[in-house]
Amino acid sequence: MHGKSASGQNAITEGVIWKQILFFFYPILLGSLFQQLYNMVDTIVIGKGVGTEGLAAVGSTGSLISLVLGLFVGLASGASVVLAQYYGAGLDEKVSKTVHTAIAMALISGAALTVFGIVTSRPLLVLMDIPDEILDDAALYMQVYYAGVTGNVLYNIETGLLRAIGDTRRPLYALIVSTVINVVLDLLFVMVFHWGVFGVAFATIISQLASALILLWILMRAKDSYRLEFRKLRIHGRILREIIRIGVPSGVEGVVYSISNVLIQTNVNRLGTVVVAAWSAISRVDIVMWMVMQAYGIAVSTFVGQNFGAGKYDRVKRCGRTGLLMTMGSIAAISAAIYAFCPFLLSLFTNDQAVILQGTEFLRVLAPSYCLFVFIEVFSSSARGAGEALQPMLFSILGICGIRVVYLTLILPPVRTARMIAWSYPISWVITAVIFIIYYYRYGWLKRSIRHRELSVE
Repeated sequence: MHGKSASGQNAITEGVIWKQILFFFYPILLGSLFQQLYNMVDTIVIGKGVGTEGLAAVGSTGSLISLVLGLFVGLASGASVVLAQYYGAGLDEKVSKTVHTAIAMALISGAALTVFGIVTSRPLLVLMDIPDEILDDAALYMQVYYAGVTGNVLYNIETGLLRAIGDTRRPLYALIVSTVINVVLDLLFVMVFHWGVFGVAFATIISQLASALILLWILMRAKDSYRLEFRKLRIHGRILREIIRIGVPSGVEGVVYSISNVLIQTNVNRLGTVVVAAWSAISRVDIVMWMVMQAYGIAVSTFVGQNFGAGKYDRVKRCGRTGLLMTMGSIAAISAAIYAFCPFLLSLFTNDQAVILQGTEFLRVLAPSYCLFVFIEVFSSSARGAGEALQPMLFSILGICGIRVVYLTLILPPVRTARMIAWSYPISWVITAVIFIIYYYRYGWLKRSIRHRELSVE
């Protein structure tokens, strides 16, 4: 799907909202599925080909990698919102400047992350109390991953830019190619060459670089105002400030989320390798639910952004309402399926019955409460799409991350169980959902965004 139809109309600002959200949503979801497919292949290959320790080593790095990447993923979302607003308003020159600023920012950020990640990986893992028997493999995985992290950063920026103008199909095509490459290389490097954790990490960075280069080529061949030309690559100060204004709060939120997840991962690590492996496995099971949630969030943010840029404020509100209903229905169905079939789903990733039993205990706590997060995702995405990012960040940090930290550090007894740790999620979600409902309906986020836009124009 592209932002403009064959008749020249912008489908996002003109079409039937629920239909256009679905057209926009499905390629994003399929793209996320393919993106996670190669993560699942990594997990399956390691779990079946290397064993429980290898599975635990790769799984234990996820929250830490997300922590380091969080700020830059936030900047990507900021670039997407800025571009969506300019594209919806038909401001071609600003669209071009946004694209070139974002790509330049991605290249600089990727180089900085490579150095930082390689240097800090092992010390940070030690601080997380990673079990000694998996520390070397976990550190190796992270260092190889960060050696090629520019591909990941560039891909995220490029995908956000294309989605902002309504193009969700071509990022999907790039991911399909990337996934095929990853699957082939996983099997080759691990099953044939016996490179273990190194092979999984090496396959991942090659496949991510491939998808980034494909999207780079697509942007360079574009005929519209978002065409990329290397000679125009530069940082435009005013555009960068807007990206930072919207993206940094989102990035900080992601970083703090990751800090709270690192704290949870640290508590999980102290319960032994079986519990660590179970935690890794459940992250592969419920990832489908999170992908659906995120896909709706991206759709809502893009629809709000373009309609806000076009000055269609009543349609902005309808995008939020429609997105909430659609997301809630989808997540309720997925949550019920995860709760009912979690032992079977976990068995796809490990043969260890102790890991399956422990993972089932985790999921039976988490699955019934996933619907609470719908309010947080949709309402925060709506506000960010209109350019208000600071308040959603503060609510998420205080409501989700703050409560988790208090719960894990002050409320739980010294001797803890996996179930006790798992309860930190639904407890924080219910409180934060209430905060976002009050914020969305009572505190004038749209009026503030309109005033900010009018002042910027003046």
